[in-house]
Amino acid sequence: MGWFGRRKKQAQLAREAELVPDAVRDHLNDFVGTRRGVEAWVEQPTSFNPPSILLVAADGESTRRGLPSADYGYQFADEHNLPCYDAGVVPYPRRMREYGLRTKRAAKGDQAASAN
Repeated sequence: MGWFGRRKKQAQLAREAELVPDAVRDHLNDFVGTRRGVEAWVEQPTSFNPPSILLVAADGESTRRGLPSADYGYQFADEHNLPCYDAGVVPYPRRMREYGLRTKRAAKGDQAASAN
């Protein structure tokens, strides 16, 4: 990519950053800042879904938010020094599913305890 191509790409990413709602940007920054071992998976757009980013912490807790472009997701991960993967190539981590199961079991246990 030539020098002018890079400048054009940087300008496009700056415009896209303005399109990300403050609430989404704040949520992603908060997730990265308050959890340890966060990794990012960038999900490419499909005919039904916009591009998105999935952040997964070391314990398996995760959050997903839509983005204006996949490139913005890669830029976000780079700015926060996160390991970043393409969701179409690298599978989601097992710890994410295990966290969901633990949370579900804990909720069932809380419901059973409050029913007694």
